[in-house]
Amino acid sequence: MRPARDEYSDFFAGYISLVPESDVLNVLEQQLVEIPVVWRGITESEATAIHLPYTWKIRQVLDHLVDGERIFGYRLLRIARGDTTPLPGFDEHFFAEASEERPAPLADIIESFESLRRANILLIRNLPAAAWSRMGIMSGSPTSVRALAFILAGHIRHHAAILRCRLPHLADHAESECGNPR
Repeated sequence: MRPARDEYSDFFAGYISLVPESDVLNVLEQQLVEIPVVWRGITESEATAIHLPYTWKIRQVLDHLVDGERIFGYRLLRIARGDTTPLPGFDEHFFAEASEERPAPLADIIESFESLRRANILLIRNLPAAAWSRMGIMSGSPTSVRALAFILAGHIRHHAAILRCRLPHLADHAESECGNPR
């Protein structure tokens, strides 16, 4: 079941709109198979390039996706378990810059994504029915567990589109049209 509009903030509406499917678990599982294949098509030299008008290196985009998988999964867990502690936002640009202090090899970034996505899928697959509608405060706004599952999938789709724009040879694997620069 898709999240209702009052289950997430305007900021996340774009990500959720990228997931028209109602079976978000299936989308997350498909991405676990497809996304690492796409990322393995990126060379180390491509990973360090910045293609104007974008401001992040490809590696920073991939690190951002791993960070997002980790953070959104953590938020989903907290809210699903009934924790009502407000969960703060994070500065994605600060995180992207910090990831450059000791860049991980692409293989490690891919392995991190796969591990985190597997863990998030298992968490979501085993949620009790009542957990899906639980609400928490995320980045100052009410957010449901259901919305967070869709945000996980939509966040990947959003950035897959950006990667497709930046690296056209990935187009056979990318999920959607070109998105906003990052």
